[in-house]
Amino acid sequence: MIEKILKTEEYEIFYRVTGTGKPVVFIHGFGEDGNIWDSLISDLHNQFLCIIPDLPGSGKSIMKKAGWSMEGLADSIKSILDQEEISTAVMIGHSMGGYITLAFAEKFGERLVGFGLFHSSAFADNAEKKATRKRGIQFINQYGAAKFLEQATPNLFSDEFKNKHPAAVQEIIARYTNFQANALVHYYEAMMQRSDRTHVLKGYQGPVLFVLGEQDAAIPLTDGLQQCHMPALSYIHILRNSGHMGMIEERDKCRELLQKFLQDQ
Repeated sequence: MIEKILKTEEYEIFYRVTGTGKPVVFIHGFGEDGNIWDSLISDLHNQFLCIIPDLPGSGKSIMKKAGWSMEGLADSIKSILDQEEISTAVMIGHSMGGYITLAFAEKFGERLVGFGLFHSSAFADNAEKKATRKRGIQFINQYGAAKFLEQATPNLFSDEFKNKHPAAVQEIIARYTNFQANALVHYYEAMMQRSDRTHVLKGYQGPVLFVLGEQDAAIPLTDGLQQCHMPALSYIHILRNSGHMGMIEERDKCRELLQKFLQDQ
């Protein structure tokens, strides 16, 4: 595992590179960093060149400017590929990472051999979702990032997983209690402002992987099912025992479906 830093006037991005083979970029979600993929990377790096960034504002990466957006975050991922001299790659995005992946596909589609949406959506936020995010921002501003993540994180897992593996949920909470409150607020604002990108799915001619959680409260299964027919070629997997964190809740199944998807490209 090689650790690297990319510095520009806008951000400092920490990322890790491991393995050999087809390049695959793993983009984490809101309130996470690249380590969220570790349980899958430990297997996949034997077959693929895995690139795992901390998004600007997360983990060891720094965002230096205001006005965050999914498009700007997609630009930061492109800068990593440019620095690594990688012309094309597969991109896998979890939750907010999927929003960034879609923005990347819209701007730089020729750089993608295929992409995957892990518990993510091409739909823009509806009024209800925006109201929920606004309440989240108020909570973060009043009580801080640690308290917010302590309350929000358990809701990302299925009830069965929380009951069987409470220590695993607590470990995730403890891992991210040092998040900067302003970073979470900026991410929420950027997610509320993002546009609908179903046209990206409809226009993309490469393969798209959809990983859906049957018990996902953040990205309901019905939303995913409304989108998975849009691309020219879709790989669709429903995780029956997962909420929003399939890479943890059903790790082995996610490893197998990712291997199959990546090997086919």
